[in-house]
Parts: sequence; structure tokens; C-alpha cells
Amino acid sequence: MARYRGSVCRLCRREKEKLFFKGTKCDTEKCPVARRAYVPGEHGQSRIKLTNYGLQLREKQKVKRMYGVLEKQFRRYFHLASKAKGVTGKILLQILERRLDNVIFRSGFGLSHAQARQIVRHNFVYVNSRRVNIPSYSVKAGDVINIKGKEEAVKFIKDNLELSKDRTKPAWLQINFDKLEIKIMRLPEREDIQQPIREQFIVELYSK
Repeated sequence: MARYRGSVCRLCRREKEKLFFKGTKCDTEKCPVARRAYVPGEHGQSRIKLTNYGLQLREKQKVKRMYGVLEKQFRRYFHLASKAKGVTGKILLQILERRLDNVIFRSGFGLSHAQARQIVRHNFVYVNSRRVNIPSYSVKAGDVINIKGKEEAVKFIKDNLELSKDRTKPAWLQINFDKLEIKIMRLPEREDIQQPIREQFIVELYSK
């Protein structure tokens, strides 16, 4: 599947906020967003007032990049959310949050979404005692996720947990750091998502 291969820090600068692509580097003074808080490119420091469409597009691009999802898949998620009962924007974010790679990232087992996706792809993740290597796998309430692998892999995950120990863990996840186990206590609610996301802009964009 196609993936963005350029500098991920440029993506953060384009959205003018940290999307935490680089793990712990994003919390240091070396973070390019902190050093150059403007859009990359020759005219990056120009003051450009976005139209309503521009604001909607930027919000959609930001959320796509935040969860590491491409356009076709993101549009499919929106279609599923629009067909479900409830608030479309909230359901869309819930679908994104329930991705297996996102759960691995939120729990601190991976320092970034890209690293969490790699952990899943490398067959280290088991859901309800069954190996799952699909990053987009959608978890359900009651699911139990375990990390299993060789000694080097386990040490790598434990090092990540130490580095991410100050990161706020979602209330809908119960994490056992000693057993490298995650239990899905419930589905995520809107208040569980701390990132500054204006999902209504995305709904308006796709509803045109």
C-alpha cells in the first residue's frame, strides 16, 4: 500500500501543530514545530487567511495524517460513520481510535503511530490469544491484547513504556505493564480524545 515517504516533520509544520510522528523527539526542543512554527516552503511565513473550504480541508488532512490513514480508507471510514446511528463526527473518531495500531500507540507500547503499525506488522500482537498483524483491525469492548515475541522484542516494548511513562493513557484502556497486556474496557468517547480535532469540519467537507 502507498505510504508517504518524505519528511514527517514537514507534515506537522504544515498543520502548525505536533502530530507526534517522531515519538519522544516531539517533546524536546529539537522538534521542528517548536523551532519553526510556520508552514514549510518559500511562502510559509506569509499570512494567508483560509476560506471555509480551506479550514475543512486542513482539518481532514490533519486527522488523516494523525492516524496514518490514506484518502480512500478515510473516506470509507466516513461512509461507515454516516450510515451508523449517532453523531457522525463522533463515530468517525471512534472508528479511528479503535484501530489496533492506534491502541498500541495510545497505550505507550509504540512511541508513534508508524512504530505501532510496525509492531503489529511484525506479528508481536495477539488479540484474544489470536495473532493479528493487520494495523486497521478494529478492537471491541472486552478484547484483550497481548504482546508476545522474542526477548529483544519484549525489551524493545518495555523500553518504549519507560520512555512514554509520562504520556496520559486513555481511560478506556486498562494496561498491565508487567504482562504487556491491554484490555479494552469500553469503546472510546469523545472526551477521551485529547487532540484538538474539529470533526464537524470534516463532516461538512464530505457532506457537500
